[in-house]
Amino acid sequence: MSLLEPSSQPLLLATDLDGTFLAGDADARKRLYHLVDAHPDVKLAWVTGRGREAILPLLADPGLPTPDYVICDVGATVLRTADMQPIQPLQSRIEACWPGEHVVAEAMRRFPMLVRQEVPQERRCSYYCHPGHLSTLRDELDAVAASLGCEVLYSADRYLDILPRGVRKGSTLSALVDELALVPARVLVAGDTLNDLSMYGEGFPGVCVGDSEPALLAATTGMADVLHADAAGCGGILQAMAHFDLLQADDYAPPLHQPGKAELVMVYHRLPYEEHIVDGERVRKPHSSPNGIIPSLLSFFADGRPGSWVAWTVEDAKAPPLPTHAVVDRAAYPGLTATHVPLTKHEVDVFYKRFSKEAFWPVINSFWERARFSEEDWALFKHVNRRFAEAAAAEAAPGATVWLHDYNLWMVPSVLRELRPDVKIAFFHHTQFPSADIFAILPWRREILGSLLACDYVGFHIPRHAENFTDAVRSTFPVEVVARAACAPRFLTFGCAVGVEDMATELRIDGRTVRIGAHPIGTDVARIRACLETDEVEADIARIREEIGGRRLVLSIERLDYTKGILQKLQAFERLLDEAPELQGEVTLVLVCVPAAKEMTIYRPLQQQIEQAVGRINGRLSRLDWTPVRFFARVLPFASVVAHYAAADVMWITPLRDGLNLVAKEFVAVQGLVGGDGVLVLSEFAGAAAELKGAVLTNPHDPADLARTLRQALAMLPTEREDRQRRLFGIVRHHDLSRWGREFLEAVQSGDTRDEVNAAKHAAIAA
Repeated sequence: MSLLEPSSQPLLLATDLDGTFLAGDADARKRLYHLVDAHPDVKLAWVTGRGREAILPLLADPGLPTPDYVICDVGATVLRTADMQPIQPLQSRIEACWPGEHVVAEAMRRFPMLVRQEVPQERRCSYYCHPGHLSTLRDELDAVAASLGCEVLYSADRYLDILPRGVRKGSTLSALVDELALVPARVLVAGDTLNDLSMYGEGFPGVCVGDSEPALLAATTGMADVLHADAAGCGGILQAMAHFDLLQADDYAPPLHQPGKAELVMVYHRLPYEEHIVDGERVRKPHSSPNGIIPSLLSFFADGRPGSWVAWTVEDAKAPPLPTHAVVDRAAYPGLTATHVPLTKHEVDVFYKRFSKEAFWPVINSFWERARFSEEDWALFKHVNRRFAEAAAAEAAPGATVWLHDYNLWMVPSVLRELRPDVKIAFFHHTQFPSADIFAILPWRREILGSLLACDYVGFHIPRHAENFTDAVRSTFPVEVVARAACAPRFLTFGCAVGVEDMATELRIDGRTVRIGAHPIGTDVARIRACLETDEVEADIARIREEIGGRRLVLSIERLDYTKGILQKLQAFERLLDEAPELQGEVTLVLVCVPAAKEMTIYRPLQQQIEQAVGRINGRLSRLDWTPVRFFARVLPFASVVAHYAAADVMWITPLRDGLNLVAKEFVAVQGLVGGDGVLVLSEFAGAAAELKGAVLTNPHDPADLARTLRQALAMLPTEREDRQRRLFGIVRHHDLSRWGREFLEAVQSGDTRDEVNAAKHAAIAA
């Protein structure tokens, strides 16, 4: 049957939410949601007792179809969801009948047995009353309400709403149908409680879904156009569509997503190897700029665990066809395959190099004034994220764990939850998470948070980022903090800018539990040790020390980015040399600035400013045998970086904002392994500051403090240097990269046991 038979008119599904559109088994929900999404001629109206604010979390859930209209506040509010504005003149007519919240609340004060419900609402006042008292008050309540031009809607013999006279779910829906000039026979109403009764008396086909309140079933018995369905929730709505011959729902089943075989699916922006086209063939090579996290993530597959590594690959028309799957390393990881998500160069440039860096990165790092928003780019970002979600869904075995990495994949969880509700979704946020008021600047904050709340577990580096996330959620959605945990002794609480005393570890929203954790990434100490043992690095250390001579070496290694505070660092160094002229000729700053990709043009002005600052300092203060700043604007091989760590007297890391900063940990590891006593001067706005007790913390926004703390480090006595380094190395060595990955995955899996315990508690309470 065609969607437009037997009528050429669109179909409007007007449905209650709790117990109806949000209920039913997973298969029925998936089928109904797909049907609504797939067909523009099926319109959707949510008709609910919730207030407008309580609807927002559902509107932000990408796993739910977005309604065309919302009738909320038991009919007192009617909105068009395209702009969330009232539908006029319907809303004005309702408003004209409402005496005002304060007038109603004052009138109800004469009934001390009424308890005002603390829920978001407009043009109504909701109360609770003990059934024994309510039965004796009804006549008087009705009379007082009538004197205000209002009516009382009773529910479950204990709840009551004071509403404008004549306003109900059914009356507002009927007015909306008239306003839209819809055919009543093509309007299907659905509900499950007595609050929905008014919808069934307006001449529309209706369904009381399975498990409806007995009072609703009794009130609608004998109504020819009302079906009492067997199936609960969405299943009952699908039954009604077929019963009333509105459309053949079976013809619109969602596409099947058959489970794969991977018990662990790693979704990361980089493949575990690089591919190059050589003589028309695809050739794999190790990463030219490897980071320690890739070997750590690969280690989870060393035991032969069936797994998949999902990452993008750029399509190239001149290259050989791109296979969907590839074996990673049959000997080392026998059960692991790489799954390619093919993207065009344009998609990569927009999704990763432009939009992520121009829209998200500034907000994430609290530089909101630099953010540039584009709806077109946002649409492409969501499209790419859907591709990743579909690839992960196809690879995951039943009940598998899918581990997602970083903000570039913010929208994957919601799509993945829709496609594979059986899998466990874990997300690790590699960057910082900003405060709630700054995150709220993002035009798509509700969709992003709604997607992250589709996860089972969300991990951050430090408690402050986790708390910022919780605050953002709480300022956007009605959510319950179920559990909290103290941050000491592992993390600083009041000792740095990113300290926090405790953090939420479990949130409850719309019946789902989302757990939260703090897991600062560690460094690969074993890899650093192996590097130090090479003749190349030993020779490089000696060469660097010879070039510096007897001077003290202050080292800074940063990526070119406005968040890193490089200009502020140079200005502070110049200030120190001016204020302490005895240091001139005695200290050399080696500044390694890793350039951005050439497509990231937003960093070009910053690079010019840095080069000008270096030129000014060296031009003013250089001597024949001494250059204050040695500047390298290039990527150094890891072996060379390790050699510089070993040769340095002070590591000066002063980002204005940073999610963690692994460079700080690498320096500590190198110094610990060579028996050094190098001093770490670290911005208190770097995530690592909450963990690395023993660093000299500095405020990079305060030029005087930057200069003062560097001078403190240079003047520090050997015993204090040794004590600080010993403490730091103990932290870094214990919480290394392998422990980070292991503890994160253990925290994700521990939710299974916790869910079983909670279920047992609830069952015991119910019994």
